Amino acid sequence: MNQGKVDVLLGLQWGDEGKGKVVDVLTPQYDVVARFQGGPNAGHTLEFEGQKYVLRSIPSGIFQGGKVNIIGNGVVLAPDLFMDEAMALEASGHSLKERLHISKKAHLIMPTHRVLDAAYEAQKGKNKVGTTGKGIGPTYTDKVSRNGLRVGDILDHFEEKYAAHKARHEAILKSLNFDYNIDEVEQKWLKGIDYLRQFHLVDSEHEINQVLRAGKSILCEGAQGTMLDVDFGSYPFVTSSNTICAGACTGLGIGPNKIGEVYGIMKAYCTRVGAGPFPTELFDETGKLIRDLGHEYGAVTGRERRCGWIDLVALRYSIMVNGVTQLIMMKSDVLDGFDTIKACTAYKVNGVETRDFPYDIEQGIEPIYEELPGWKTDMTHFTTEEQFPKQFTDYIQFLEKELETPIKIISIGPDRAQTIVRK
Repeated sequence: MNQGKVDVLLGLQWGDEGKGKVVDVLTPQYDVVARFQGGPNAGHTLEFEGQKYVLRSIPSGIFQGGKVNIIGNGVVLAPDLFMDEAMALEASGHSLKERLHISKKAHLIMPTHRVLDAAYEAQKGKNKVGTTGKGIGPTYTDKVSRNGLRVGDILDHFEEKYAAHKARHEAILKSLNFDYNIDEVEQKWLKGIDYLRQFHLVDSEHEINQVLRAGKSILCEGAQGTMLDVDFGSYPFVTSSNTICAGACTGLGIGPNKIGEVYGIMKAYCTRVGAGPFPTELFDETGKLIRDLGHEYGAVTGRERRCGWIDLVALRYSIMVNGVTQLIMMKSDVLDGFDTIKACTAYKVNGVETRDFPYDIEQGIEPIYEELPGWKTDMTHFTTEEQFPKQFTDYIQFLEKELETPIKIISIGPDRAQTIVRK
């Protein structure tokens, strides 16, 4: 039997690496695109044909050639935000209802989950994680504690199930003395539930494995980045799901022996949103310049991203835990004007040099940098790698040697066309 293939595409840093654009570029090579974790806290930005789109829950393969897109069981879904996103896409001419399938096992983000998110953050005070306030953490908490409400529940006795979950949340909020009013949000949320019923609600693990048995191919799309993984990221300043390659198996129902290529996406520098340690963060004019040149503001929240030089210690770690087979480097063009480029090759941890990513990066970390000459060339109009200046080619080769993984795709601008696939 001709077994199909599953390739996984995920972020290697703290999210915002540009995954949406690359999924869109790669989609023509696949039959199905499937999102395996995360929720509407993740914004994937795509630009083509003079239009800009921000996707939050819908897989980034939705624009290309009528392919089936699946929201997997590992995703948490907010019906009201999903409705806004889907209706905006349909209004711009992108038909979804026949091509978008949603796992019945995906968990629903309730209005009270968002209130709980705010209440828990308020309780933490100066130790807050810096969540997006979208209710992601409380939804995954309910899932793990076996108290979750799932997409499949909207098909049977939904009103009573919803009322029971809401009452449990209200009891928690009462114990926290947290004031709130969800009336308006809840009305829209319930409209979102009705809207959701119009889609293909499927047993996605069966559908995905049937696709593979038919010899077809699937691209799995991750959200956030490896350094935000709940197990392997900079805990506790992480998201609530497994953002690594293993999350594609649990978030879609795929056996690990089915996975082929693992595409790891990284920026030519580093960014981070929200609280948490960031060893190579720049607090000077260079950091501000990278933010301005790279338009480093959250696609969903609009928050300023913290910026710094590329961190090869963290990247080596990400490549290891994901089994990355090829790298994709985004936003190379942002560094086009710099005289000198820095790359962190090791850490000094309490005075001792290491190339391994440590248990705790909150304190006592001093990045050790290697300096490389900048290329001082506007690359945004290049169409082949032969046009790259020598200094940029040297930078690529330096990274490949340090990371022991080939860089196969280079992005030199936000548009779909500004993508160079290396030979």
